[in-house]
Amino acid sequence: MAGESAAGELGVPAGVPERREYLFKVLVIGELGVGKTSIIKRYVHQLFSQHYRATIGVDFALKVINWDGKTLVRLQLWDIAGQERFGNMTRVYYKEAVGAFVVFDVTRASTFDAITKWKSDLDSKVFLPSGGPIPAILLANKCDQKKENSMQSPSQMDHFCKENGFVAWFETSAKDNVNIDDAARCLVENILQNSKDFPVEENDVSSVQLEREPLTAESKSLCC
Repeated sequence: MAGESAAGELGVPAGVPERREYLFKVLVIGELGVGKTSIIKRYVHQLFSQHYRATIGVDFALKVINWDGKTLVRLQLWDIAGQERFGNMTRVYYKEAVGAFVVFDVTRASTFDAITKWKSDLDSKVFLPSGGPIPAILLANKCDQKKENSMQSPSQMDHFCKENGFVAWFETSAKDNVNIDDAARCLVENILQNSKDFPVEENDVSSVQLEREPLTAESKSLCC
């Protein structure tokens, strides 16, 4: 899928700042049932349901952000199924991504234990043009259900993120719409900092090329 062209028509007066449009591919990964689909639905459509069906393979959503007066950002969010870490398709799904959310469920310790495996898989399969890892933000989801001692302390989380190469972490709740917009803004800020290294088309479009995958999301079981 090609990037969008830079805004601005012929005849724009000299000295008027050129509007730039970006198309960024962002991954949303983590174990089955941690709430990846719920987070995307809340962020893109401001919707929440207790009964989203489990994603099989990969699903997509598009979020358009008027970042500032001269910058428009389109985020193509790739909702990667929780079981995909055990397959060989993640290399295809991750291709050309420039940022990622890695999600765990604060009420299920096993989903936190799996974070390092997801991050390692991510870092081994997709890179920035400079060769470094793409920016990744850790989401401690379902904080509305958090019980005392159900997750590590903030200082422990800060240390964990530093040790594992996350640029930041946020407690989130798709149900109560907690910190999802803030987490997304933080990720976009980090992506834009790297954008000067992204390939630019001949017509001076700052964009990332995305491939169209012939994949659809089917349903077998329920997740929140």
